[in-house]
Amino acid sequence: MLGPVILAASRSDRMRRLISAAPVTRPVVDRFIPGESVDDIIPVIRDLTGNGLEVTMDVVGEDITTPEQATAARDAYLELIGRLAELELGTRAEMSVKLSMFGQALPGGHELAFANVRPVVEAAAAIGTTVTLDAEDHTTLDSMFAVHEELRKDFPQTGCVIQAYLFRTEDDARRLAANGSRVRLVKGAYKEPASVAYQQKHEIDKAYVRILKVLMEGEGYPMIGSHDPRLITIAQELARRAGRKPAEYEFQMLYGIRGDEHLRLAAEGHRMRVYTAYGTDWYGYFMRRLAEKPANLQFFVRSMVSKG
Repeated sequence: MLGPVILAASRSDRMRRLISAAPVTRPVVDRFIPGESVDDIIPVIRDLTGNGLEVTMDVVGEDITTPEQATAARDAYLELIGRLAELELGTRAEMSVKLSMFGQALPGGHELAFANVRPVVEAAAAIGTTVTLDAEDHTTLDSMFAVHEELRKDFPQTGCVIQAYLFRTEDDARRLAANGSRVRLVKGAYKEPASVAYQQKHEIDKAYVRILKVLMEGEGYPMIGSHDPRLITIAQELARRAGRKPAEYEFQMLYGIRGDEHLRLAAEGHRMRVYTAYGTDWYGYFMRRLAEKPANLQFFVRSMVSKG
């Protein structure tokens, strides 16, 4: 019930100031966002990959208001790619990008976002890795899918994200599965109206399983974005029924959540990728992590009380 309230707070400048200024916030943020700079994050990547895990890196920051900020976001990813090249990890270290960071919401935003993201995808391909386009709220998705389709003409490994709570997603999954896309399926972490999205957890879970079945039976590469033990078990069974080998799909979970499960899945021979965010503009990302799962909010509140 608190999820929609927290998501609303993620767009509030007043709440941003209050939470950012609270002394207890930084230690809790560090659980989910382990650094602010490339120098901070490289040791984290080494540690995760050294333990048999893979990573997808996200430079946080979505509230872009000028073309110059969008260019700076592009350059931040290019800097990251330059450092990843030194590690020679290939697809074990890919990147996730939000087109809002590249100017999607600005005037002429679709063309601007494409112009900014393409050099990132090109640079990623040059070091043997790839990029996944994150899904944002439902009003941005047609633009995201159009960018994804255009990028795949030259870079077919470019991935995208679909969200189980949206009514449209089953149709999107069928289209993407048929054309062999890399697709991360998540439940969804934005405040969406009842006219476009399921509102109840059990409805979202059922949709997740239906969509995952479509992806597993399709021609693409499914990426299971979930921490839910039941859905992870169902995913393994659907993969078995579809005749998929462990290299033909992967699990993805957030940094800071269920770390033991990351290691368990990897030890069992599964591809396990950790979504790892870094940067200074962490507020929106952090608030969505709190909204996604009551345990995350409880962790934050307990920390505030204990530090109080």
